[in-house]
Amino acid sequence: MRCKDSDSDSIYCLANVYLAVLYYTTGQYQTAIETCTLVMRSQDHSQCSSSVVQGELLPKIDDNIDSALGLAVFYQYVLSVAFNHQQQRQYCSVFTTELFAYYLNIKLMSVTKCLVITGIIQRYLKCMYEMRLFFVGDILLLKLLKFSLVENICSELGVRKCDRFVICVTELDTSEIVELLQKSAVEHLTTCRQLEAKQFGSVATIVTTDYEALYAYKLGDYQRCLQLSAQNVDTLLYRPTVRTCYVVLTVDVFIQLLDDDIVSLIALMLVINPKCQREFANVAVAQLTLSLYLMTQCQLKLRHSVTSLVRTLI
Repeated sequence: MRCKDSDSDSIYCLANVYLAVLYYTTGQYQTAIETCTLVMRSQDHSQCSSSVVQGELLPKIDDNIDSALGLAVFYQYVLSVAFNHQQQRQYCSVFTTELFAYYLNIKLMSVTKCLVITGIIQRYLKCMYEMRLFFVGDILLLKLLKFSLVENICSELGVRKCDRFVICVTELDTSEIVELLQKSAVEHLTTCRQLEAKQFGSVATIVTTDYEALYAYKLGDYQRCLQLSAQNVDTLLYRPTVRTCYVVLTVDVFIQLLDDDIVSLIALMLVINPKCQREFANVAVAQLTLSLYLMTQCQLKLRHSVTSLVRTLI
């Protein structure tokens, strides 16, 4: 740590980070903050990319770090198994030295109730925004750092919802993993519907396959979608004595399951009034309405007769 030549700059920063971790574990928070500050004030981090914080060497100090390391390992597993990707494992459970120093400093300041923490968070985000190369663990730590001011600071920096922080470490086709995640989400949403029907079926008519129908339509399985939607319409339309108030939301996370027409309609709503998505009534589609829409679209795709289309529309 006494060396001052350029080749040892990265080792100097890395050693200070590990030293700060040791101070943190022994409760010497102020000394740990000062040690992190030495890294953050370093003028040249160009060599720091060659020396990274090894997750395996860190003691138990923070749940976020443990979670980030666990998710990074899972990410590596998905790459290696689903895509037969032979990415070097040493880049799985590591953090960039400078970014980790910022993260640790913020955690220390939150423990000591430091009043200047906002400025450090801003510098942390600015540092990541300007950094060309970082690791999966760096992104996960940022996401897991729960501070209410993060979004406001991103706005002040001109970064819209931190959309700059997208990992581009590979050009692999990720369509397969996206499809698997969507399928898993639909299965969980269907389970949720089944629980709702079990608990509230006596006061409201609830169909449990609306998300399955949406997913089938997205996959181009129009026959399956038509079958499910027709069953849902029969259930919802001919139970007039019971309320049929359950809805499907069209918020951002469900956009992937919706077709182009519905997405375009949502976009037009936002153009007219950007605040409309804050109101529940503006982001909800009744199960009956959605089922009828899917029935009509599937009949058009499957080239059904005009008679059947008229019957659906009427």
